This record gives sequence, C-alpha cells and structure tokens, in this order.
Amino acid sequence: MSLITSRRARRFYVYSRRWQRGLLFVAGGLAVGAVAVLLAILSDRAQLEFHRFLALAPWGPLFLTPLGFAATVYLANRYFPNSGGSGIPQAIAARALSGTEERGKLVSLRIAAGKILLTLMGLLVGASTGREGPTVQVGASVMFALGRVSRRYQPGLILAGSAAGVAAAFNTPLAGIVFAIEEMSRAFEVKTSGLVIGTIIAAGITSMALLGNYTYFGTTGDILLGWRDWMAVPVCGVVGGLAGGIFSRILVLFGAGLPGRAGKLIKDNKVAFAAICGFAVALCGLLSGGAIYGTGYEQAKAALHGTEDLSVIYAPLKLMATALSSICGLPGGIFSPSLSVGAGIGADVARFFPTTPVGALVLLGMVGYFTGVVQAPITAFVIVSEMTGSHELLVPLMLTALIAQGTSRLVCKEGVYHALSKNFMPAKTNADKEPELPIPPPSA
Repeated sequence: MSLITSRRARRFYVYSRRWQRGLLFVAGGLAVGAVAVLLAILSDRAQLEFHRFLALAPWGPLFLTPLGFAATVYLANRYFPNSGGSGIPQAIAARALSGTEERGKLVSLRIAAGKILLTLMGLLVGASTGREGPTVQVGASVMFALGRVSRRYQPGLILAGSAAGVAAAFNTPLAGIVFAIEEMSRAFEVKTSGLVIGTIIAAGITSMALLGNYTYFGTTGDILLGWRDWMAVPVCGVVGGLAGGIFSRILVLFGAGLPGRAGKLIKDNKVAFAAICGFAVALCGLLSGGAIYGTGYEQAKAALHGTEDLSVIYAPLKLMATALSSICGLPGGIFSPSLSVGAGIGADVARFFPTTPVGALVLLGMVGYFTGVVQAPITAFVIVSEMTGSHELLVPLMLTALIAQGTSRLVCKEGVYHALSKNFMPAKTNADKEPELPIPPPSA
C-alpha cells in the first residue's frame, strides 16, 4: 500500500511541476504582451510629439537631436548599462551565459524599465530606431525575472520571452516561433517547443485583446506574373543583401570598437560621440524632408500601398540615420527601420520595372534588405509575409531571401545580432557553451 501511495505522490509531484512550469510561461506571456502593447502606444505617441515639434521648427532637430542623443546615451551608460542598441544581442548572449548573476546583467527588470524609457526618449528626439528589438529584450527580462529562482529554467524563459516579444510587437505569432528557432536558439528544442508556443499564444492574445487583430502593414494583393516581373527578384536580393551586409558591417565594426586612436577617442567620449551622431541624423532628416526620423513605419506602409512615392535618396539616408543611431549606443531597435530601408530599396527598384506592381517590389526589397542585415532568411520572409498577408508572394520572397543571404555574406560573415552578441560574452563562453536544455524532462 505504501508503495502505491509513494507512486501516486511521485506522479502528483511530476504533474504539479508540469503545471507550475506551464503557468509560469503563460503568465510571462501575458505580461510580455501587455508590455509590448504599452511600448507600441507610447512609441507612437513619442513620434507624434516629435513631428509636431518638427512642424513648428523644421531646423529644430539640429539642436534637439544632438542634445537628446547625448542625454539618452549618458543615462544608458550611467544608470542602465547593457541597455544600448537593439537588445536582441543581449538576449542572445544571456541565453549563452551560465550564471544567474551574469544573465541578470543583460536581462533584468531594471534594464527593461530603462530600455522602455530610453527607447521612448530616442524616438522623442528623432532617432531612427524601432521598438521591436527593445520589446525582445524587455520580454526576455520579464521572463527571466519570473524564473530567476531556478537556473534550469532560465534559458528557456529567455527564449520564450524573446519570441513572445516579436509576436506581440508585430502581431505575428508564426514569425515569433521562427525567430525563436532560427535567430535566438538556432536549434529546435523539443522539450521547450510547447512552452514557447504557449508563451507566444498568451502574448498574442493579450496584444489582440488590447489592439485588435490586425496586419502590421495592412494587406496587399500584388503578385508577380510574367518573367519580366520575376527578373526583379534577383535584383532585390542582390541590392538588398549588399546594402544589408554593409549596414551590418558598420554596426559590427563600431560595436567591437574601432582600432587605434579613433576607437579610443570614441570610447573615452561616448556622450560627445552620441551628440555628433545626433547632429548627423538631423542633417539626414533635413535632406529627406523629415522622412527618416522614427521607425519608418508610415513611409514603408505608404510605399507598399502606393499612397506616397518615396524619394530615391530615402533608402540610403534612412540606412545612414539608422546606423548613426545604433553605433552611438542609443537604446533602440533596427527591426522596423530595416524594413523601411528595404521598402525604399524596393521603391527604387520599381523605377526600372515600370510594369511590375510596386507593392510586390516593396515587399521583395523588405525581405532582401532585412535578410542582408540579420542573415536569417526564414525569419525574414515569414515575418514580411505574415505582416502583410501576402501569401501569394511566398515563393519569390523565399528566393529573394536566399539570394540576399548569399550576397550579404560576401560583405559581413555573420548576421548582425549574433555578431554583436559576442560583445556581451566572455571568450570562453563562445567556445564552451553550456548545453541548451533549459527545462528538465518531466521525470527529472
């Protein structure tokens, strides 16, 4: 009798642990979804306030943006270390590290609060940044805080929080799953897959409950028909991949620190360097008529639906402004700005293909450039397809992504997120990483 009772008790313990684990992930997903919605609303508000200022003082960014960049970078370095940049490299590095204290330096509630505040500050002064990368780091921080008591759970929680951040930010649950597999873990972990999906579902439900079910850029029915239209696929792949590779190379070069005297000068004068970058962004803004500020969402959406013709210089200026906003250490993402640069590239390519639907070329440009930046082709074509409902273009988007990945690697050997994540890890971590089994099997 005692043996039967012991088995029942053990079985109850195992099931109890499973439920506790599942509830932990779902609760985290709900929290991440709510934070993602809050950041989205506040980001839109910050950009609106900046454009109101721009309408009153078109030359004002020449003073506001440098000062704002300097103040934001100062606060990031002084009070919220490791909050600079996109935030995705920090989340990737946090999964690779083995100690709770080391992970806490990259993902924590303190960093999450700082990330939200400083991302909004950047958008408020005209930075060419996005909110999606910060949402990933915030999501990873929230989940890490929930599982801080157990080291065994932490890598899985960070993975789930990062994926939920992408899903909630774009309302793209499938892209969140693909992002978790291809970009965050680069492996399919059977034991965590159900929990990651559950977290994404919880975050997605929260986002839809608060903002409604929507497609990020709206839907488009543009397709490629004849062989002339299909000729644009390799063009967008090569141009987007090359431009994305150059952008990544710039970020990786500055992220690791420039060699020699120039690198030391920048390192010793981070706030002054941020001010210089802010002034350069303001100049890009003047040349573009104010189009390059912020996430670039409105410009990309307008180009996709043909409601606005982007200038031929929009893409290079947006690329330059995003690079400047990133290399100075300003907290803010490159996700949305990259899609906006890609939209500009697609619009420029459309000038050489007058009979091809512009919307289709804009999507090809988005996938080509974004793949060139992150070198995660599956994530690129899935997220663009899901954001626009353009499933008819799935095959040309896939082909564009593959071409762009190959082209990008000629310029930059590794995607920007993984390359930058190495700056947050000790050398030994790269060579001898702990096994990625964040959650024990049910029988453990």
